Amino acid sequence: MTDTTAFDWRSFLLRWSGEWADSLPEDETRGGDDETARRARWLGFPPASEERIAAMEERLGRRMPPSYREFLKVSDGWRHAGAFVWLLAGTEGAHWHNNESELADLFEEYLDEDAGPEERLEADIWRRGLQLDVESDVTHVLMDPGDVDEDGEWAVYTWASWRAEPPERHANFVEFMRDMYREFHSLSAHGSDEEPVFVNDTTERLDSLVEEARSEALRGAWERAGKALDEAKEYGRPRAAGLGDQIRRLLGQTYMVHFEDLVTDPRYAPDLLPPLVAEHAAHSYRDDSALTFPLRGAGDAVVSLAHTTLDQVRNGTYRYTAAGPFGEAVERARELARWGDTDGAWRTLRNAVPLWEPLGPDHLAPLGWVADPVLGPLLTPERGRELLSTPRGGQAGEAPSPTAGLDPGGLAWLAEPDPGDNRTSYRFVLVEGAEPEELPGRLADGDGTVLNEPMTFWEARNRSLRDRSEFSSYDDRALMAVGRAGTGWSFAFDGAPAPFHRQRFVSPAEAASAGTRAVVVWSGLRTSHREPFFHLSVARDGTEQYAFTYADGEVRSSGEIPRALDPSRFFGDVENGAGAERPLLEAVAGEFRVCLPRHALVEGRLHTFATRSWTRPPADGETYMVIRMHPGGPRPAGGEWSGDDGPR
Repeated sequence: MTDTTAFDWRSFLLRWSGEWADSLPEDETRGGDDETARRARWLGFPPASEERIAAMEERLGRRMPPSYREFLKVSDGWRHAGAFVWLLAGTEGAHWHNNESELADLFEEYLDEDAGPEERLEADIWRRGLQLDVESDVTHVLMDPGDVDEDGEWAVYTWASWRAEPPERHANFVEFMRDMYREFHSLSAHGSDEEPVFVNDTTERLDSLVEEARSEALRGAWERAGKALDEAKEYGRPRAAGLGDQIRRLLGQTYMVHFEDLVTDPRYAPDLLPPLVAEHAAHSYRDDSALTFPLRGAGDAVVSLAHTTLDQVRNGTYRYTAAGPFGEAVERARELARWGDTDGAWRTLRNAVPLWEPLGPDHLAPLGWVADPVLGPLLTPERGRELLSTPRGGQAGEAPSPTAGLDPGGLAWLAEPDPGDNRTSYRFVLVEGAEPEELPGRLADGDGTVLNEPMTFWEARNRSLRDRSEFSSYDDRALMAVGRAGTGWSFAFDGAPAPFHRQRFVSPAEAASAGTRAVVVWSGLRTSHREPFFHLSVARDGTEQYAFTYADGEVRSSGEIPRALDPSRFFGDVENGAGAERPLLEAVAGEFRVCLPRHALVEGRLHTFATRSWTRPPADGETYMVIRMHPGGPRPAGGEWSGDDGPR
């Protein structure tokens, strides 16, 4: 809360007036009032007496809020309140707006039928507000007697139709005038070449604050640095926005994060352009005209780099690199992340941050990695704070406490609903002693043995559907993400499998287990449109050792099942099997000492491939359908369609 009664209006207004006068070109032609104000170095008017203020209050029928009264005692009105209000009312000019602009009707038209009291209160300000703007660029300034705090201060609202934004609220008249002073500074700081260099005590103080904030940020004191940079940014000080945006981006913020003048500097562009164009790519829908705004003033080399990086981001081929030992750690982190160990990748990256080398004095932290398709998913707001709290760039300081890992370990997390509550069925294959890149050779044929580049599961699924020209009701080629499932194991995981058909199902465990051991799990214990089911099979050296399938309320098993995995322990007293999912997954994880990486599977990007079919070929007399896609549309072939997927 601002102590409005103790505010030193005279010093504030004198400083504002002097800085305004100094910002004007000597040879510029201006009106008589402005020229008089420039020479006098005073934007105000003579002070209002207590009698004039009392007469104003009697005319308006209300006592004025304390901060406005104190202002009037110093200056009875004000010129150039910011850039768009040329004359602000004193004791004689202020009057009740009484919907003079007819804006109350306009704002009320946009209210929904279920609009709450606060929304209706905002619309009604045009009827009850005290108008302070006398001359302006279609900018309204209203003090609101319906929005009063415990000190008797009225909120001030400003609105201009050309801004296409809701009315802006200022807590009181002091805050309104401070905001207008900052607006004057911000616009003066970005003046034309013909205007005087905008240097004064305020700008020098703020520029010193920016430099101190830069050093503090590198030492890990990012919160103090961020507050100082935000203050300097409000005054339009150079570098402040570009430095502050680096902090904001690592906190996960992307709205209006453009890195300002730093992103067009060839020194910093290689690290600041990737996160900028990645955010653009995520929301641009191939319309790249919006990219010209943050790149205004950039040289040809930077613009070319931006579009090259944009193509790489869209194609999923952008690869972040860095110099020195930190760059070596980046490569190790990427190798861990692309096989699912995102916690290990983050530890590797985090531990190397003190070795990071900035590209220039205004480079606060490594940023290009957030656009890397493999490394980018490592970022969370908590991890961003951890990185920012780590001393770097040659600065000394205390290292922060490590953030907790994102992966819970084991398999039980699969029994928890995912954010969209879509994971009601899933299947995976675990192979012991095999590297992830070996799994396509064990589970696929022909071209399917080549891994796709890392992408999200849904990106991979859309791409696979786009590339397919034939679909069979009997074919069940699983699209699976691969990675490491703990020490000595690799996994292939399908988070959106086809329906489970027990009579046609062929476990891939035997084929996957050549020379080793393989485990297959397929769970649908939470499906709503089909009977719940669960399958487990284990094979070694190409031969099934044991298996069981729970479906249609019964269990069918084969082989000698270990006590820990005995289905009777899980399905004996459970009517529909839903409660068995978590203990089953815990038992599988304990028996084989395996885990699946939740963060990589849900939020990250992994290599994928399509397996051979998980169903046997159709037997004699079993009907099926094949759809082949032609340029003119689908055409049925290969048998007749019976309206069913065949026997179950």
